[in-house]
Amino acid sequence: MKKKIISLASLTVILLLSGCWDVSEPQRMYYIHGVGIDFKDGQYEISMQIIDFSNVAKSDQPIPTPTQAEIGISKGKTMEEAFFKLYRSIDQKVFWGHMTYLLLSEEAMKNEHAIPIIDSLLRFRETRYQIWVYCTQDSIKDILLITPILNKSLTSSKLSTPLDSGAKETIIQPVNLRNLMISLNEPSHEISIPLVTINKNHWETSEQSPKETALTGVGILSKDGFKGFIKDNAVRGSQWMSDEKNRGEITFKLENGDQDHLTVGIEKLKVEIKPIVKSNQVKFDVDIKLNANINGFKGKLTTDEIRKRIVKEIKKDIKETYEEGLQLDTDIYRLSEYLYRYNVKEWKKLEEDGKVPLTKDSISNINVYVNKINPGRKTFEETLNN
Repeated sequence: MKKKIISLASLTVILLLSGCWDVSEPQRMYYIHGVGIDFKDGQYEISMQIIDFSNVAKSDQPIPTPTQAEIGISKGKTMEEAFFKLYRSIDQKVFWGHMTYLLLSEEAMKNEHAIPIIDSLLRFRETRYQIWVYCTQDSIKDILLITPILNKSLTSSKLSTPLDSGAKETIIQPVNLRNLMISLNEPSHEISIPLVTINKNHWETSEQSPKETALTGVGILSKDGFKGFIKDNAVRGSQWMSDEKNRGEITFKLENGDQDHLTVGIEKLKVEIKPIVKSNQVKFDVDIKLNANINGFKGKLTTDEIRKRIVKEIKKDIKETYEEGLQLDTDIYRLSEYLYRYNVKEWKKLEEDGKVPLTKDSISNINVYVNKINPGRKTFEETLNN
């Protein structure tokens, strides 16, 4: 009887242990954090960023080490060939479940390369739909090697956590693989992918001038291929055309005869876009409601003056970005989708390859309402008088 009990116990232990035999220990794996993809001389060039997670196990402040990450670079006639070449140079198993962002070069988005790249990544079972997607005209390797300010962990970088930096100001809306798939599959079959550039002049230490990444524009990707970039001030209009943008700023010259400027903080945006169809043509009315904050100014100002300038600047930004989009034959504000959601019957009559024809006059009215202006104190009088 005792032998039977011992045998049964041994069998139970063996069965329980057998379920763990194929599990890899965390310290025996490499973790992919970011991947960059370029296309050069008829070949795919893959840059794979492997991050040292010992820097983030206990604190946002990394443990002093020679490097936070290493970059592996390989080329192949296909993406898969390039990845397998990198696998052969790696000592341990690679885990993709922590991949945070994908960075595409301009060449990788041209000639319909981007769609197969995204399709290949989504077919791999370890990648997730929450991976952030960016594009760049700079060196992918240089971007992947940049560490955050004060040598914070790479998991706290702007590319890894765009929603955190967006809480301060959001000009460029972050895009993940899920957003990208939906936008390319539904009208107007286009999406604006954030453009990453390298800044060299904003931050310095006593030893060096570190580089930092910045989102300075968008690259327009359609289901038929890449259309081009909209950069810098030309893209500011998109900031005012979405409820998802948290905060922004407008700086303008005062009209009081002086050369002084005023910066106004914008928040609590509410945007409503209404399509109006008449005589087989569609036009769009845009209503924008917002609040404004003022933290410093010189001279005497009235709320009416500030409201007028805010309205003027926002309208100018919206029109400029819209016209930049038309030059690239792109529906930068996804106006076609508004008609598709609002009146699908009219959309079917007017659409051409998923988009309704747009002209400079397609946005008929832009109405901007400044609900509240907060001066930061009770009055608009200067604190100190000369």
